Amino acid sequence: MDLMDLFARLGLALAIGLLFGVERGWQAREAEPGSRVAGIRTFALVGLLGGTWGLLSHAMGYAMLGFGALGFAGWYGYFEWRRESDEGARSATGFVAGLLAFALGAYAVVGSKAVAGSVAVAATFILSQRRALHTFLERLKWVELRAALLLLAMTFVLLPVLPDRTIDPWHVLNPHQLWVLTILSAGISYAGYIAAKLAGARNGLLFAGAVGGLVSSTTVTWTLARAVRQGQYGAREASAGIVASWGVSLTRMYSIAAILAPPLLIPLGAPIAGAVIVIVLSGVLLYRSAAPEKGAPSLELSDPFDLWMILRFTAVLVAIMVATEWLSRLYGQGGLLALAAVSGLADVDPITLSTAEAVGTKLTEGYGSAIILVAAGSNLIAKCVLASAFGGLRFSAWLVATGIAAAAAAALAFELQPFTG
Repeated sequence: MDLMDLFARLGLALAIGLLFGVERGWQAREAEPGSRVAGIRTFALVGLLGGTWGLLSHAMGYAMLGFGALGFAGWYGYFEWRRESDEGARSATGFVAGLLAFALGAYAVVGSKAVAGSVAVAATFILSQRRALHTFLERLKWVELRAALLLLAMTFVLLPVLPDRTIDPWHVLNPHQLWVLTILSAGISYAGYIAAKLAGARNGLLFAGAVGGLVSSTTVTWTLARAVRQGQYGAREASAGIVASWGVSLTRMYSIAAILAPPLLIPLGAPIAGAVIVIVLSGVLLYRSAAPEKGAPSLELSDPFDLWMILRFTAVLVAIMVATEWLSRLYGQGGLLALAAVSGLADVDPITLSTAEAVGTKLTEGYGSAIILVAAGSNLIAKCVLASAFGGLRFSAWLVATGIAAAAAAALAFELQPFTG
């Protein structure tokens, strides 16, 4: 390395130590002077010390770096032990932070500057979130932890061993790609569930309904409709929450399709935008005319996901992908619209995922957009029926009108496009 690069790496080692020191000093800002093992100055020197030992290893071999790390660990560990003994506390965080500052300072000199800097920022962020992480653990339920572990196992244990090739005679089912789609849907549902938990009921029905739409707009619809019939909320404020969930659900569906099939960005985006604009206007009118809330909303969202839900979703996705192939061979692309209408009554995700995967190879972008829109319209009809069944015809009248207007706006935007074939 040249002289400029050497000074840049030593400067990064010093900056890493300063970063750790600022965070550690801020955490212990109310402690008495002299009670801390290391503050901003000490951590800055630790980072620079690691960088210096890394520099020495270039001239004297990496064994020198190992001896330096062991010596520092012994010295720093002794002082941390004395501090913990005096305070009667049990925590290895300070010791680990010191070792990490030394190690990253050394790596900034002997390894990748970008990696060293990124790890330092990530570690500092984790250290700064002590209270938030402890509060999160106190509120964490077993079903939520189980779902997170299951999602990690799906991604890092099962996915790598699945074959990335088709295994059926029709060359439709690729286990690796199929499982990626399942992970995508499960991950979005889990993120929506956590967002709903963090948002809390205090943000009102409108916001709670919007966040709930990330998980299941169908659940939001029938839950709030039932609550209105039971006298828990006013009709207008509940309807505002429901239409908010519809708008978020459509946006979520569009995002999934556009990520998997970028050619759908425009042909599907214009109709979805038209529908969402109508839904947003309806929600604004309902929100402004609604009476003050009678209580905090309780959407009764189900668990993030469980094993049986994942298996059912995957089975439905496989069935739809196979049915899509058969219907396209027997009846051409026209047969897929009927499949979309039927499957959309229950869930739009499977047909959206399977259609997006087929766009560009077996389906044109225009026809793929039409299939997804039919499924979305079918799902909207199902939600209007649920609103009528649980909330009554009088309550659901505005929602039905909103659904019809949104569907009409989407259909008009789709037909006005120059490429729909």
